[in-house]
Amino acid sequence: MAKPRLATGHFTGCFGCHMSFLDIDERILELVELVDFDKSPINDKKRFDQPVDIGIVEGGVSNDENAEILRDFRKNCKILIAMGSCAITGGVPALRNTMPLKECLEEAFLNGPTIGEGDGLIPNDPDLPVLLDKVYPCQEFVKIDYILPGCPPSADTLWAALTALLSGEEPSLPYELVKYD
Repeated sequence: MAKPRLATGHFTGCFGCHMSFLDIDERILELVELVDFDKSPINDKKRFDQPVDIGIVEGGVSNDENAEILRDFRKNCKILIAMGSCAITGGVPALRNTMPLKECLEEAFLNGPTIGEGDGLIPNDPDLPVLLDKVYPCQEFVKIDYILPGCPPSADTLWAALTALLSGEEPSLPYELVKYD
């Protein structure tokens, strides 16, 4: 019997959730026995070539490319998990939501303290993703089946949720894994 397939994706954030994923340490060897990795920054696979059982995404949705990839995850994943504060609420990247996008870009590229006189230019290369008006949580674009809170969620939280799902159970995370003092 084929092993379940697992995909992970990253949007706008710091990549800390994937680092937490790698912090499961030697349990990653157990995980490799339980699942086949599909599309993921971990193996650098860029596209789905078949549906997967579990998808895990981190980061907020800040541009058209993020939105398109997230929709592709939803289409190709039986179960989709939003991992971390950025995926769940927009997180730190959503701090830009307090000002209009135009003002944010002008501050970053034209008027910021590190911009020399006459040096500023707002990037407009057609190969760059188009920024959205704000940073959105993933559930504003697609249905999310489970969330794993934290910034980032602990390796133990990720392990507990994954092993429960792979055992055919609903993740039931103890308080110790989802409290943040």
